[in-house]
This record gives sequence, structure tokens and C-alpha cells, in this order.
Amino acid sequence: MTLNQIVYFQTVARCQHFRLAASELNISQPSLSRSISNLEDELGIVLFERKGRTVTLTKYGRIFLEHADRILNDVALAEKQMKRLAGSSGHVDIAYVFPLAAWYIPHMVRQFLAGGSNEKISFNFHQTNTYEMVNGLKAENYDVIFGAYVEDEPGIQFVPILKQEMIIITPLGHPLASKENVSLKDLEGYPVIGYDRNSGLGKFTLRTYASYSLQPNIICESPDENAIASLVAEDFGIALIADVDILEHFQLEKLHLTDISLQHTVYMGYLRDHYQIPAVRSFISFIKKEGSRI
Repeated sequence: MTLNQIVYFQTVARCQHFRLAASELNISQPSLSRSISNLEDELGIVLFERKGRTVTLTKYGRIFLEHADRILNDVALAEKQMKRLAGSSGHVDIAYVFPLAAWYIPHMVRQFLAGGSNEKISFNFHQTNTYEMVNGLKAENYDVIFGAYVEDEPGIQFVPILKQEMIIITPLGHPLASKENVSLKDLEGYPVIGYDRNSGLGKFTLRTYASYSLQPNIICESPDENAIASLVAEDFGIALIADVDILEHFQLEKLHLTDISLQHTVYMGYLRDHYQIPAVRSFISFIKKEGSRI
């Protein structure tokens, strides 16, 4: 059974006349008759009662017409959806880590939608961790991800888009807050709240400690800046953390390192050498252009 046969059947059922249906379909009447006969032979059932020059649906033809209508309606919807995705009103699935949720992602998407002919493009937003994002990207659940760089992923193109200063945060009135110069080594003198070691920033901070031969007393690990800042504000410890917008909502001290300049880079990731609809390509180009300013 072919899609053409279903279209031919539906047209004959509507016109109730082979000649009129053939004229509407722009094919010869013998070709149309053969196609319907082949369809009936394939289904093993008679679809039409022939009455002179006109035809009517049999009981079983009416049943088949219900299925044919649904099939062709689904085909029309699929065609419309594909044309929409291929045009100026496509769709983009993005995933990102928690620190980008407060300002960066909403701001950048809004800026993108405000430019040119992008206003009809729709987005799905997914907030998750780097590990899940990478797996979701490879499974094509996401078109674009935003988070840490991940090694040993040759199929993913990572593009730097944002730099975050790493600072030390402490409770209000903490002894470190009164120091004129704060160094990374000062972390060793106090209990430290760390990032989850499997997260992008967790791996980054652990590499940093190792490269400076530091052994801070990490008393617990937390998944994101909100959780870490909550514990620090309640005097459970101090932390080396990315300076993100959410920190402004907590009563704590933000201390800039004076011995080194430490920054964490955030990356945009997408599948390398992989087909992308115009909406996704446009969004990636927009983020690349904005990221070139870092």
C-alpha cells in the first residue's frame, strides 16, 4: 500500500465517481481504476460498490476511509510541522547548568528572539547537570547545551562563551573578610564547602587545588551555587565558588583572590558535523557572536 493509493481512495470516496476523481487527481481513469483494484487485492476486501458510472463505499470501505482520513491528516500535520521547523518559526531545545538560569540564558534567548526574523522561533528549556546534558545532547534530546567543557567527547563541538571569576565566599564577619589580601591558600585554614566532584566546577576546583598543591578540608559537597551559598551563609564553612548572580540573594562576604586570577570558562556545546535546522544554526551563530566578546 502506498500513500498515493490512500489519496486516490479518499478522492474516489469523496467524488463517488472514477472519472471525476481521475480528473481532480490529474491521472487517467484506467490508471486510477487499476490503483484501486490493486489496493482492494492487497487488502483482500472490496472497498467500492460499482453502480454504473458512480461508486459507493461498502461497509468495509467506510471503515477504511476512517483510517485513510486519519493517515492523510497526520501526513498533512507532519508536513506542516517540518515546513515550520525548516522555516522562520523553528524550535530549539537547550539545556544548561544552574548558574546560568538566573540571568544568562533568559537574557540571551530574549535578545536572540528580539533580533531579525527570530521572533517565531520557540524554545524548550532544560536545567540539569553537565553529565546529563552531554548524554542528552548525544541522544538528540537537546540541540545546544551550556556548561563545563567535557574531555573525551570528540563528537561535541565546545565553544567558550562566558568567563566566571572564582571568588571565596564566607559568612558575614568571618576572619578572612578583614584581611587586606586573600589568597587561595587561605582555604586550608577553614572547613570548605565544595562542589559535587562529578560536576564541571567540581572537577575544575579539584584540579585547581592539585595544581597549587593545596589540601583544603572539604567537609561536604553540594551540587550548585545556591546550595553552597546557603551553607556558607549559615556558617558551616567557606567556599571557592563562581561569582554568579544568585550570590546577591545571600548574606555573606565575597572576597576576591589577590594572589592569582582564577576564572572558570563556560562553554556552549552542540553535535559536530550534525544536521541542524535553520533555527538551531541561527541560535548557535548568535551565541558564538556574543561569546566572541569574552
